[in-house]
Amino acid sequence: MTTSTREEQPNGEAAKPVINYRGWKAMPYVIGNETFEKLGTIGTSANLLVYLTTVFHMKSVAAATLVTVFNGTTNLIPLLGAFLADTYLGRYATLGAASVASFLGMLILTLTAAVSKLHPPPCSGHGDACHGANPTQLAVLFASYVFMVIGAGGIRPCNLAFGADQFDPATEAGKRGIASFFNWYYMTFTFAMMASSTFVIYVQSNVSWSLGLAIPTAFMFISCVLFFVGTKIYVKVRPEGSPITSIAQVLVAAFRKRALKLPDDLKGSLFDPPHLSSLVSKLPHTDQFSFLDKATIITPMDDIKPDGSASDGWRLCRLQQVEQMKCLVRIIPVWSSCIIFEVPVVMTWNYAVFQALQSDRHLGHSNFEIPAATFNVFTMAAMTIWLLVYDRFVVPLLQRVTGKEGGITLLQRMGTGIALSVVMMIVAGLVEERRRSYALHKPTLGTASNGGAISSMSGLWLIPQLVIAGLSDAFNLVGQVEFYYKQFPENMRSMAGGLLFLGLACSNYLCSLIITIVHRTTGGHQKNNWLAEDLNQGRLDLLYFSIASLSALNFVFFIVCAKWYRYKTSDKDHEIALQTMEIKSSV
Repeated sequence: MTTSTREEQPNGEAAKPVINYRGWKAMPYVIGNETFEKLGTIGTSANLLVYLTTVFHMKSVAAATLVTVFNGTTNLIPLLGAFLADTYLGRYATLGAASVASFLGMLILTLTAAVSKLHPPPCSGHGDACHGANPTQLAVLFASYVFMVIGAGGIRPCNLAFGADQFDPATEAGKRGIASFFNWYYMTFTFAMMASSTFVIYVQSNVSWSLGLAIPTAFMFISCVLFFVGTKIYVKVRPEGSPITSIAQVLVAAFRKRALKLPDDLKGSLFDPPHLSSLVSKLPHTDQFSFLDKATIITPMDDIKPDGSASDGWRLCRLQQVEQMKCLVRIIPVWSSCIIFEVPVVMTWNYAVFQALQSDRHLGHSNFEIPAATFNVFTMAAMTIWLLVYDRFVVPLLQRVTGKEGGITLLQRMGTGIALSVVMMIVAGLVEERRRSYALHKPTLGTASNGGAISSMSGLWLIPQLVIAGLSDAFNLVGQVEFYYKQFPENMRSMAGGLLFLGLACSNYLCSLIITIVHRTTGGHQKNNWLAEDLNQGRLDLLYFSIASLSALNFVFFIVCAKWYRYKTSDKDHEIALQTMEIKSSV
């Protein structure tokens, strides 16, 4: 069964396919696939550090290094996956192959726990040294990682774009569907994180590693089944050549023709052959970055084939190639500001656990103590609840007030998230200041695992900063996804997904760099060490306030980028806007 039909053109041109968008009818398969995929992936990776140290008896440094390399690779490999999807395979084939690879990786990892010969023997517990893994056991373990990395490389850049492909972006219903899909995607994502951070980790740590890893593997199998069941009704966008090659061609051709002057009559002098693609919208010519337009200047040395294409794409580029390049150049400054945006979120996510360990985690006067790692669930819960409220109630209300699609622009939504990150860091600094003051000047409640005194301040005071972190991500991170999807050309949308995860990887690396610099700068003086092992002897609050200042500067930078940015429009939208201006001027 095909997803398109042929529509005859009145002017006798070749018929173009009419795409049969199924919209929400395809969502049970798409969202079901993504929900179970996240349950599987996060359920497997969330507790890897503990698995390596307790089952494979790795030293903590070696285990931490391996997990860091694994996480970093899974954030960088999507760029390669995006290239393959946009150039050769298409999103459907890439997702299908990656889902199977991810399932195989999880299955192999489960076998390392279930089969006794695939992991070291348990420690005797009599003071004897624990036996480490032999080469065969490590080879099987690393093979599972390789398959999971391959799976992440294909799933991460393509799943969002593939889901949005099922809606018609040319209709109002399709536009609303795309916006709702992004919100629903992140609601299921945070649900999966909460389930993995509670139920799955509990089974792994307290019941059985074999069962605890088999559960997410079963989820991944269900994800694969749901994905392939919906095959017949999916819209499958075909790859239209390498966007990276196209970008390189524009840069090389523009450099070669840098000495040329742009002609006065741009419309008749630039290489702009007929646009034949039915899936990639034609972009109007823009006057930004006009030096790139030189790549399209036709000179006597340029040879044009009978079919209208250039014989040498490294000397002469189509105007559409240049406009697609301009889209990427416009996005980069906005993307760079979002790297700094994630630093406060990552910092709060990591250090809230340490703050909780040295706070009173009891519920009221009961003996029940909230696990320190569970506090981060408040971030996920806030994000999930807010996205549901935002999609169903806030957006319709804002649309009636502003008359804009989505209620506010995507850049306004992202800017709100950055502003909230500043508030979050200030709140976190004030709470840490209070926690530390209680620990130093009031009776304490014992000693934490790091040797520091436990403050009598309730750990529930950490909830506001974690809730604000969730709201901040709900505005900016989800806004980023929709922004990249809509502002990248259709043939580069997998790259857009890869760019998002590259930004998250850069945020983590930048956060690590900040921590290293602060520790080396202040760690030489015990009294001034901001990041002392015992938080009561450190000044984590000053680090929070410093990052708040950095975020405030980033907010100003983002505003400048947002005011400079020009939203992408199709050629058809451009013509409608010109006609509207002519009508207004005539009136």
